[in-house]
Amino acid sequence: MANNKPVHQIRLSAIRAAIWLNQSRKTGESWFTVTVTRSYRDKEELKDTTTFRRDDLPIVSKVVEMAYTWIWEQSAPKSDAVE
Repeated sequence: MANNKPVHQIRLSAIRAAIWLNQSRKTGESWFTVTVTRSYRDKEELKDTTTFRRDDLPIVSKVVEMAYTWIWEQSAPKSDAVE
């Protein structure tokens, strides 16, 4: 990841899905990957973790579904035609 920033982020409550664009140096092929984290406060410092509590799981499921939809939309052919 050259710029080290996600191309898109989805946040619901403390759960975040970061979507990264990757590209092969050898073939030029591109693909997306997703990291999911939960934010929490440790004293005054905001931190992220990749572990989730039971009640986080429905939100994790939703942000992953939203990330999946966003990735599919990026590969959908763009059309100016009105149906």
